[in-house]
Amino acid sequence: MKYGYARYARVSTDGQSVDAQVRQLKAAGCKTVFREVASGAKTDRAQLRRLLAQLDNGDVLTVTRLDRLARSTRDLLNTLATITGKKAGFRSLGDTWADTTTSHGRLMLTVLGGLAEFERDLVRSRTGEGRARAKARGVKMGRKPKLNPHQQAEAMRRRDNGEAVREIARTFGVHHATISRLQAQTEV
Repeated sequence: MKYGYARYARVSTDGQSVDAQVRQLKAAGCKTVFREVASGAKTDRAQLRRLLAQLDNGDVLTVTRLDRLARSTRDLLNTLATITGKKAGFRSLGDTWADTTTSHGRLMLTVLGGLAEFERDLVRSRTGEGRARAKARGVKMGRKPKLNPHQQAEAMRRRDNGEAVREIARTFGVHHATISRLQAQTEV
């Protein structure tokens, strides 16, 4: 698809129709439209993947609105990175600021990318602080142990008496790695 306009139309459910989007895109001068019925929450959409694979240097991917391409900022930025990596452009008919073929559009999308990165850092920081507070309150993180403290002590006693780890695991109905980890935990 050398120096062409790639068009993408998507609706979320079978009860909806892409016809209105296709009419808008054709009015904007396109011949071929990649049509898809798939939730925007799905990041792996077959027609979008096919369209992105066909993009060449100088092509412009056009959609009627940004939410037709991606549901989340992260997904949008990942898709735009793929488009940019192929030296292609992106344009949204309904969101005139989202046009990587213009310097203003590239600026807006760069700012959007910076805000998304800032948001990710804030979430990571808040999550870390929340985990630290929970641990200080004595909250145990991770999965619940498969064996209660009495079973753990019994398994370690049997291990110390020379019984095979796999046999001990079989009697407790756990994987042998569970018993091996018990030994490693006591050595730390």
